[in-house]
Amino acid sequence: MKIGSISENKQFEKRIAITPEIAKKYINLGFEVNLVTNYGSHLGFNDNQYRDLGVKIISDEKELIHNSDLIIQLNLLENEKIALIKKNQTLVGIFDPYKNKEKIDLLSKNKINVFSLELLPRISRAQSMDILSSQANLAGYKAVIESFASFEKAIPMMMTAAGTIPAAKVLVVGAGVAGLQAIATAKRMGAIVFATDVRMASKEQVESLGGKFLTIEGAENLETEAGYAKEASEDFKKKQEELLRETLKKIDIVICTALIPGKKAPIIIKDTMIQNMQAGSVIYDLAAVQGGNTAFTEVDKIVDKNGVKIMGERNILNKLPVSASNLYAKNVFNFISNLYDKDNKKLNINLEDEIIAKTLIK
Repeated sequence: MKIGSISENKQFEKRIAITPEIAKKYINLGFEVNLVTNYGSHLGFNDNQYRDLGVKIISDEKELIHNSDLIIQLNLLENEKIALIKKNQTLVGIFDPYKNKEKIDLLSKNKINVFSLELLPRISRAQSMDILSSQANLAGYKAVIESFASFEKAIPMMMTAAGTIPAAKVLVVGAGVAGLQAIATAKRMGAIVFATDVRMASKEQVESLGGKFLTIEGAENLETEAGYAKEASEDFKKKQEELLRETLKKIDIVICTALIPGKKAPIIIKDTMIQNMQAGSVIYDLAAVQGGNTAFTEVDKIVDKNGVKIMGERNILNKLPVSASNLYAKNVFNFISNLYDKDNKKLNINLEDEIIAKTLIK
């Protein structure tokens, strides 16, 4: 079987789906690997590295797509490339089925197998394939680094002969994978960290990392069976707003990570709250591409409101593309290994396997 991957639009996506390390693993598994010319050169993986491992480098993207049994990407291909995909070919990636419903429905109707890995079930057997966790981990870390770089004061407490500099106070909104990594990173750098989340199960995790969990009296646990946050009631939102409004008056840096799969990001940091924040404070909004957790977030812009910087990027992982690609490629390899029948050298789309059934878009 032939596995292929072409370059993403590097203006928006610098990650790759097949690193040299993983290409070797696919070949050892029995696949032929075909990559487009200069596939990983922007990350320091030149074509000869791949060739030395047995990878075929092809200059024509159309030829590569047409001849591949299995195509692995980060994002959904552009329309003209989608048109080249044949019946019974298989696509694997992060395809945002809520946003790209019409394109994916068309692929499915044309008997093309589409696996979108953000739909993986949260079960122990799928942990090694969990692209959301591996990528969110890096995003939470990098959000802290970026916000600290824009903050014009020291982060840890410093005692000097001239006086004491107090530690910066950080609030993390949303204590999922990205939020927990943000808490851990901010603590390691000497900040005082607070966190809030609608899922009460997060309290123990936040406190184990040295953060202070902000709770609303009588709060309900707003967690889905799949482990994601669900939308809060109006009463909960009002109580949360009051708690945040008072907390934000003393916060220096806010890291926003709150997302609801398939929906616009909830606006948690309202305009009146930002007005009460100290000038010089920084908000880094990881939810920017889904509308943002603040009233003023704009994608790929730094917005200044009353001296408060609000930052949000389309793809923060473009600033860590090598690390992000290494993890993503391993996640996908583990998924393909589960999908591949080694004895018969073909893909086995076994819908009794929860991992396959949940990720296959029908």
